[in-house]
Amino acid sequence: MPRDTRTITRDDIMPLDKYELIRADKKQEALARKALTRIAVGPHATALFENWDSMWLQVQEMLRIEKGGDEQLADELAAYDPMVPKGSELTCTLLFEIGDPVRRDVFLRTIGGVENHVAIQVGEHMIRARPEGDTERTRESDNKASAVHFFHFDFTPEAIAAWKSGQGNAMLVIDHPNYGHAALIGAESRAFLARECF
Repeated sequence: MPRDTRTITRDDIMPLDKYELIRADKKQEALARKALTRIAVGPHATALFENWDSMWLQVQEMLRIEKGGDEQLADELAAYDPMVPKGSELTCTLLFEIGDPVRRDVFLRTIGGVENHVAIQVGEHMIRARPEGDTERTRESDNKASAVHFFHFDFTPEAIAAWKSGQGNAMLVIDHPNYGHAALIGAESRAFLARECF
């Protein structure tokens, strides 16, 4: 698995029988990784920062569940490889989670356009989220936001240097008028993402 290429190819994907042999270990690795990459932002939002390993695991799991073979593999790579950080960015999946479906529906109708109100602040640098271009994340007909968003944060060399320095605070910020929250990105998480993504 040549992680240093910052892309997932067919050659990286294991046959399902071989994947089953290491699946338990990979799931344990994922739990340890989430301790460093999962950040709650306010009461309803959770950000999961992605890396090569998280996206590789997602592809393997989708193939395991759906067993769609070669045709499915092409679709999964097209969906998940773009979320592998390419060297000057962070990527994340942002989930809005409310258990009760009625309350969740009402809430999502209040945060339309939230994809334009997400940023990472590190020191004096503000890096606005760029939504993954796969689909619209706010429905035009009723301004209802999706419960799941996929974001890229494109860092300048100066912002990368600030992130790696460990100086100042790093925060994930949502500044939507109806959902204004920020969360500190801790030093361990920051160091892990620096190693994995830049």
